[in-house]
Amino acid sequence: MRIATWNVNSVRARLARLEAWLAEARPDVVLLQETKCQDEQFPREPLEELGYQIASFGQKTYNGVAILARQRIEGVELGLGDERFDAEARVISAQVGEYLVASVYAINGQEVGQPRYHDKLAWYASLRARLAERFPLSEKVVIGGDLNVTRDDLDVYDPRAWHEKILCSTSERAALGAVLELGYADGLRHFHPAGGVYTWWDFRTRAFERGNKGLRIDYLLLSPPALATCNAVEVDLDARRGAKPSDHAPVVATLA
Repeated sequence: MRIATWNVNSVRARLARLEAWLAEARPDVVLLQETKCQDEQFPREPLEELGYQIASFGQKTYNGVAILARQRIEGVELGLGDERFDAEARVISAQVGEYLVASVYAINGQEVGQPRYHDKLAWYASLRARLAERFPLSEKVVIGGDLNVTRDDLDVYDPRAWHEKILCSTSERAALGAVLELGYADGLRHFHPAGGVYTWWDFRTRAFERGNKGLRIDYLLLSPPALATCNAVEVDLDARRGAKPSDHAPVVATLA
C-alpha cells in the first residue's frame, strides 16, 4: 500500500502532471490539497480512467481537498464540524480498506500577528479536537496534507531568514506539536531524522531551481498501528521538476 499527499496547486491546471505522476508512481491512495475547483468541476473522468475512485470537497477558486483511491472510498466526512471554518474546503476523510485517511489543507496565516494568523491557530485547535474525537489511534490512521508550518528549523533551508516568520513561528509550531502529541508519528521525520528534506519551494524566488531552498510543510502523520506497517516515507522530487509543476512535491509512504 502506497499512500501519498500532494498539494497540486490547482487540479485542473496541473491535470497533465497529475495524470503522468499517477501512471508512473501508481500510488494506491492520494490525498490532494488546493484542488481549487468546485466538485462539479473536478476532472473525474481522466482520473477514473487511471483506476481511481474520487471523493472531493471543493470550493470555487480557493482551497479544495480530495481523496483518490484504487479501492472503494467509504464513510466520507467533510470538514471539522466547526462552523467557523467549514465554509472553507480544507478537510476530507474516509475509510479506504483498512486505513482511515484524511486530506488536510491548513490555513496559511498570511503574516504573523494578523487576523488570519489567529484564525490559523484557532483552526489548528479545532483540527486537534476533531482528530481526538473522530480518529481512534488504535486504528490504522494516515493524516496527509499541506499543514503550512515547519516543525522546527530542520525543516527550513535558512532558519535565520525565516526566524519567526509565517510558517516558522513559535505559535504555529506549538499548534502542530499539539496535534502530534495526540500520538501521531511524523512520517518523514521518523525516516529522515536529520532533516534537510523539503516539500515546498517558492515559485517567486525560483527556490527549487536555485539550489533546493525549500521548507517542509507537507506531512504524513501516522497512528501507531499505521507506523508499524510503514517501511518508508519519501519526497518525490521528480514531480517538482519539468514544465508547469506545482510548488509542492508529493510525499509518499510505503506501508506493508
